[in-house]
Amino acid sequence: MFKPEIPRRKSRKIMVGSVAVGGDAPISVQTMTNTETCDVEATLAQIDRAARAGVDIVRVSVPSMEAAEAFGEIKKRSQVPLITDIHFDYKIALRVAELGADCLRINPGNIGREDRVQAVVQSAKDHGISIRIGVNAGSLEKDLQKKYGEPTPEALVESAMRHIEILDRLNFPDFKVSLKASDVFTTVEAYKILAAQIEQPLHLGITEAGGLRSGSVKSAIGLGMLLAAGIGDTIRVSLAADPVEEVKVGFDILKSLHIRSKGINIIACPSCSRQEFDVIKTVNALEARLEDVLEHMDVAVMGCVVNGPGEAREANFGIAGGSPNLLYVDGKPAYKVTENEIVDQLERQVRERIARMKQESQK
Repeated sequence: MFKPEIPRRKSRKIMVGSVAVGGDAPISVQTMTNTETCDVEATLAQIDRAARAGVDIVRVSVPSMEAAEAFGEIKKRSQVPLITDIHFDYKIALRVAELGADCLRINPGNIGREDRVQAVVQSAKDHGISIRIGVNAGSLEKDLQKKYGEPTPEALVESAMRHIEILDRLNFPDFKVSLKASDVFTTVEAYKILAAQIEQPLHLGITEAGGLRSGSVKSAIGLGMLLAAGIGDTIRVSLAADPVEEVKVGFDILKSLHIRSKGINIIACPSCSRQEFDVIKTVNALEARLEDVLEHMDVAVMGCVVNGPGEAREANFGIAGGSPNLLYVDGKPAYKVTENEIVDQLERQVRERIARMKQESQK
């Protein structure tokens, strides 16, 4: 299979808890909780579900001091690094730093007076915490809105540079930057401009992208354009949907570009009148059955003999519809299966392979 090399933009490596971002670190996948942070159990349950889906980092909004105290309890029990999302009140940033936040998502410019910004940065230094500068088209400074008339790429970059200059002046280099707009081309151009001006890692995202379908499409196009150009060190697919879906789509984007592989990669035909079994039903059932698998494998589900044998031979496991349907293992036909046996047989093959891999790794 042709897998082009994508030269990666060179960037400074920073740490978000135990996860490295930038440098030669793998591109990490993030999501954000949408529960009430003060509801500790609900927030932890959502974080745990995202972790089972393979998420690397989770962001939690902390809008009040009460939420900060709740975050402290959440942090104690979280199995993944947590970023705190904070605006305006610098005291909240100081408190969550004490409580173990792995990264502070702030805009230094909206924290307030210079002494407050200095206090937050000094706290980050003292606790070994990185910072994320997050610029959004929907919350640009009023003077930039007036200057540019609309959220242009140049406006986003100018806003980011204002915040970056504050951290540079305070001698704090361990930060990453995001420049998000709901428009794909505005976002992509802004990142390209900034990528040439700073050494820090970049957090990619299309903000307010939309619901599951439309948001996934916009994110795949925008993030795909940047990642294919070697730009980006960590990503979040912003969807008006379950945060777990953000994680799944994020990994699907990385898989499609051969950047990072995690979980089952299902290759499936769109189905037509030639299909020998219900391809769509089979794929849906298989995805549900294998949702918990984080190990990478290619599984082909092909409905007929036109492209079926070829795709099945290239996968770890595959089914090619025919008379009979043939199940392929590592490129070779291994079993004849009926339509009712397909999902069970493919799941069994995958799980047995994983068990053998784990046994071999323990030897």
